Amino acid sequence: MTRVAVRPELLRWARERAGVMAADELTGRFPKLQEWEAGDTRPTLKQLEDFARAVHVPLGYLFLPAPPDEPLPIPDFRTHDGRGVRRASPNLIDMLYACQERQGWYREFSLASRMPEADFVASATLDQRPEEVAAAMAQRLGFDLAARATCRTWEEALRLFIGQAEKLGVLVMVSGIVLSNTHRALDPQEFRGFALADRRAPLIFINGADSKSGQMFTLAHELAHLWLGASALSDATAATLNGHCREEVWCNAVAAELLVPLAAFRLAVQPGEAIDAAMQRLARQFKVSTLVILRRLLDAGVITRDAFGQAWAMERERLRALAEAAGSGGGNFYRTTLSRVGKRFARALVESTLEGQTLYRDAFRMLGVTKTETFNTIGREVGAML
Repeated sequence: MTRVAVRPELLRWARERAGVMAADELTGRFPKLQEWEAGDTRPTLKQLEDFARAVHVPLGYLFLPAPPDEPLPIPDFRTHDGRGVRRASPNLIDMLYACQERQGWYREFSLASRMPEADFVASATLDQRPEEVAAAMAQRLGFDLAARATCRTWEEALRLFIGQAEKLGVLVMVSGIVLSNTHRALDPQEFRGFALADRRAPLIFINGADSKSGQMFTLAHELAHLWLGASALSDATAATLNGHCREEVWCNAVAAELLVPLAAFRLAVQPGEAIDAAMQRLARQFKVSTLVILRRLLDAGVITRDAFGQAWAMERERLRALAEAAGSGGGNFYRTTLSRVGKRFARALVESTLEGQTLYRDAFRMLGVTKTETFNTIGREVGAML
């Protein structure tokens, strides 16, 4: 039996890169992994191929003289407990590159179709007041607080917000997994979203594993990045970002003002109301998370910084426990598939494929589908097919 000479440090790097979740699985699938990493024995080529697939590493990487440097293709503004996150997971990296491929395709489609550029991209600067920019964004988006307040559910409010962004020309993609692989879940603790700024194909990706209210804030935050004309990877929350880069602090302020304008918020606040009761009531009214409401209570001077810090920690833990207890539901298959790439992108891709400008295999890959029936159903859903 032929065994392959592979450096133990590359095997260790690949395992660590895959993350903690994969470690338990790998031990069961590859009983001799510790021996491989210690250099006591070597894997066969078939075992090495299986290992590479399991940890989502190109096989060729394992034959390099040293672990490769994998810089992210966009600025990384993520933090965890105030510290920068050093290594991105294979799931995040693959999702970023998949969205860049989609963006590149749509940019060429836009040029060929002579579509107008998105003039709002890079229309703002960090020197502008967040309130000024949020007002301009609300006007361009057609952002209507009254319409959002009448939405019956968080999901309905989020669909409305996404629809407003896509109508403006933004490609909005929401997914909790890598492409269509249900075994590769995205972790909202690692990242909540990213923006890829481009006047021809502005794109926002939202981690669908996050709560619907969390996704609302992520969309608003990433829209602010597009207004700056700056691509970025974020784990945005409504918390005060002391010690974080100026751009993230600014985008958070814009997002908070866009979702919950302070003038309207002050009118909705009831003097003497308990914080817990106010959070729940105002979250339902503005269709945002209770954490965003806490941030606005601080901005409005209703609570102190100390009270905010204590309430934030308690509420974050409560929401985390609720999310773990709730788990995840299946949802509508076609709606979920469509949301992963967005209606605007899907319609353009289906039309281009039907016209013979794009190969079906490329369209299937970018849509994350494998069956013609699914492709046709998506085409009908977006109005590109009868």
